[in-house]
Amino acid sequence: MLQSVINLLFPKVCYACSNILKDNEDTICTSCRHDLPVTNFHFNQDETVKKVLYGRAKIEHATALFRFEKKGLVQKLIHGLKYRGYESIGTSLGNWLGGELKTLQEYRKIDMVIPVPLHKRKLKKRGYNQVAKFGKQIANALNASYKEDILIKVTDRSSQVNKIRFSRWNNNDELFKLKNKSDIENKHILLVDDLITTGATLEACIQVLNSGKNVKISIATMAIA
Repeated sequence: MLQSVINLLFPKVCYACSNILKDNEDTICTSCRHDLPVTNFHFNQDETVKKVLYGRAKIEHATALFRFEKKGLVQKLIHGLKYRGYESIGTSLGNWLGGELKTLQEYRKIDMVIPVPLHKRKLKKRGYNQVAKFGKQIANALNASYKEDILIKVTDRSSQVNKIRFSRWNNNDELFKLKNKSDIENKHILLVDDLITTGATLEACIQVLNSGKNVKISIATMAIA
């Protein structure tokens, strides 16, 4: 009864369309779930994500849950997750993608999930890494470990990401550093992020992770632009 009163006074709304959620809905309404532009890359063995990083980074497997459309539902979800504190979006999308990946043999071989990290200054300001809950739910689905203390962002200058993409720097450790390197030896890592565009950030992360011994890397993102 108390929960019913709370729902009446403070109704839960869909973070994609802002309509009031039904009792059996959570975070995203059923209508929006049907309207979201899913890629099905992992089901169709589509290499669109891998092609973004072709010739720049060795990847085992790569997928994205949605296609990013400007002013579309996916943009609204990611914006709400990153800038409005709607962390449950990350949980919901992680459950969604994790539930699909665990049905595929190639992803069941993942040993560890690592999120693309935020610089400590941005993390303090935002209060959370927007891909943390997304990554944790995928890790749970795959029975893999989740590690936030392996890959560390040490430079808070996003312009350097573009320099890596276009100038092909070799000193990527100025942007990211690897801690506890022994923890990733002989591991198949799933690197997770919210959105892949040029792939520069993921490329920088992969190059640093590859300094570990006998490491394999796959990628999963919420969306691809």
